[in-house]
Amino acid sequence: MAAIVIIPARYDSTRFPGKPLYPLKGIPVIQHVYENSKHARLADDVIVATDNETIFERVFIFGGKAIMTDRKHPSGTDRIAEVAASMDYDIIVNVQADEPLIRPEMIDDVITVLDDKRASIGTLTKKIEDPNEIADPNIVKVVFDKEGFALYFSRAPIPFQAPNSELQAFHCYKHIGIYSYRREVLVALAKMKPTRLEQIEKLEQLRALENGMKIKIKETFFETYGVDTPEDLERIEKCLSISL
Repeated sequence: MAAIVIIPARYDSTRFPGKPLYPLKGIPVIQHVYENSKHARLADDVIVATDNETIFERVFIFGGKAIMTDRKHPSGTDRIAEVAASMDYDIIVNVQADEPLIRPEMIDDVITVLDDKRASIGTLTKKIEDPNEIADPNIVKVVFDKEGFALYFSRAPIPFQAPNSELQAFHCYKHIGIYSYRREVLVALAKMKPTRLEQIEKLEQLRALENGMKIKIKETFFETYGVDTPEDLERIEKCLSISL
């Protein structure tokens, strides 16, 4: 199956406007994301989908591919769906533009998840090691069945660990926000109205679950951090220094 990585990149951000253009080690965040994505073995191409001319031009300056999209899209999912609708690729991978630490192996993993024909969407998870992340509402948790299909995503600590539970501490998994979609699934999902649980939790993936789509999970052992605030740049620069 042919696969393409589409990176939705918008300029406006409540907490950190213009973050795809900010330099890390002298290179824009979006370039780190793009070049890491290009090294994925199973992705045939990479393209940035943006609503901003400066981002569009910067991508071309470093030799990447970009396409302008509607400024009115409420989410990155809608943005990549616009691009995917005119393409013939079987699998669309959504890599966030603020994830400069994304690994090519993670992209390959999320593509292979869709080898299971029962899965409509693929994504990754990682076992939580820092206890502070369990109660952090900015860290999305996920529970899944014995075959790896997602049961629920939440900003709350799940599963709840009762006092007499025999489970080991930190038996919680966080969601790593990279997705693979079957093209027709992505296009259909973008046309669906926001659902009740999605609106409560502010998590788009719940729209898929509420509409009966099956999301398959694969565990990763790689850590990644997104750029949400200017303060995140310093932490990520340290991670980049260690990896160099």
